[in-house]
Amino acid sequence: MQLERILQSQGFGTRRECRALVRLERVTVRGEMVDDPFVDVDTADLDYTVDGEAWRYHEPSYVMLHKPAGHECSQKPKHHPAVFSLLPSPLVVRAIQCVGRLDEDTTGLLLLTDDGQLIHKLTSPKHGVLKRYVATVKHAVDDAMLKALGGGVVLNDAPDVSVAAHAVEQLDEHRIAITIGEGKYHQVKRMVAAAGNRVEALHRVAVGRLELPADLAPGEWRWFDPAEV
Repeated sequence: MQLERILQSQGFGTRRECRALVRLERVTVRGEMVDDPFVDVDTADLDYTVDGEAWRYHEPSYVMLHKPAGHECSQKPKHHPAVFSLLPSPLVVRAIQCVGRLDEDTTGLLLLTDDGQLIHKLTSPKHGVLKRYVATVKHAVDDAMLKALGGGVVLNDAPDVSVAAHAVEQLDEHRIAITIGEGKYHQVKRMVAAAGNRVEALHRVAVGRLELPADLAPGEWRWFDPAEV
């Protein structure tokens, strides 16, 4: 693929802008300066730099973010900064999207991609991809609460349907691990409220078999590795 097209596909601007980057000797390919924007480059395992910053070719892009509190999963946030402000500009230009949403005050694992098919597969209720959270609750956890969450509670917007956790486990006096397969609005918070308690803090630790890496600090992001994809 021509170098200018590679840069454009990776979010570095229009073809004209990417052409200028190359001609101004701001791009290296596999450690070598390149000044011809039309040179054909093999994209397999491609490492390159733009203005000295190292990049690897990804098509499509798969990213995980340790979402901190105080950020909205929206391109047009209303009250808080968008999670996209935590990502480098080329990813934003590529129109990377959140795979589902976490509330402004919910922290933890957030997946982002420009792969529309994957977004559908991970968010569609019919696929039932499990999400695991750790919830800190206001009142001490008791057996009645755990039984209600595991057996099913009724939410206000669906009084004829009982919603149950796929798994629920007490971690300590005020924390539970809860796994759900749906993605209803404020679902964990509403389920806990229906079980007679209140969520004070919520942290997502896993989506499917993919867990939040222990070494990924709040506000940090990284690419998926091939096994995770």
